[in-house]
Amino acid sequence: MDNQLVESIINEVVKRVQNEACFEVEASGKHVHLNREAIDALFGEGYQLTKAKDLSQPGQYACKERVTLIGPKGSLHNVVVLGPERKESQVEVSLTDSVVLGVSVPVKESGKLEGTPGIVIASGSNMIRLEKGLIAAQRHIHVKAEDAEKFNVKNGDIVQVKVFGKRPLIFDDVLVRVSSNYETYMHIDYDEANACGFSKGTKGIIVK
Repeated sequence: MDNQLVESIINEVVKRVQNEACFEVEASGKHVHLNREAIDALFGEGYQLTKAKDLSQPGQYACKERVTLIGPKGSLHNVVVLGPERKESQVEVSLTDSVVLGVSVPVKESGKLEGTPGIVIASGSNMIRLEKGLIAAQRHIHVKAEDAEKFNVKNGDIVQVKVFGKRPLIFDDVLVRVSSNYETYMHIDYDEANACGFSKGTKGIIVK
């Protein structure tokens, strides 16, 4: 068997192993999650959010509605609302976005809102101020329950992930979130996406 054929076979085996161990990475832009009180205040009492497209996580979707975030130094316009409505409003931005707003934003796990700053949200002439809920989301992997054993992880683990973008790098401090309601995807924000040269279809692999 000639060397070129051997090399070709080895490359194919490595590619298949990597595909089995890898998962897709998604870049998440700034967005807001709203509770019923916030939806009523911004869009009118009893208003129902309008689904625009489904997201990778089952039951989650981007809405047609857009809002403006207003900080002490500046504003972010055309910020997408994600549905369905939540029990507690939450706003997710990148650290670069936080500079535009003029707010020191902590890196937090989604839903962990104690001690977080507030933000003003506007829709047309309607405006509300959240007393808390502004975060830069901790990079994380949603892991489908049946994939947890394959990746040898459990809910709450902190791992490293090598991302194979155009500028490959290893991300530290990646939170693992396991649920039967998830599809397996890693989520990073656009600061992180730019750092690794992300493009649609980029894959990652857990580095233990």
